[in-house]
Amino acid sequence: DDRDIDSDPARESAADTASGPREAHSQPRQPPVAEGDVRSVIIDTLGDQGDGIAKVERGFVIIVPGTEPGDRVEVEVTDVKQTVAFAEPVDGASV
Repeated sequence: DDRDIDSDPARESAADTASGPREAHSQPRQPPVAEGDVRSVIIDTLGDQGDGIAKVERGFVIIVPGTEPGDRVEVEVTDVKQTVAFAEPVDGASV
């Protein structure tokens, strides 16, 4: 009887739920871009330094100097950090 009242299944569910998101979060933390990637982005806004900011998968930010909001530009990723990447426009690719 104590086992029924003890709510072991609830604890198991909570444990499964607690471990599930941790595993899920460890996977998506990998940046969705890699150094050397070339992709087309749309500049959403300007950062504090005046560089263009584009967002890609999962809202990941790519900073592109020399661009303006609304620009659609082909960029090459030059540096990737955990939460942001830096890219340069590919020559002649700005639209």
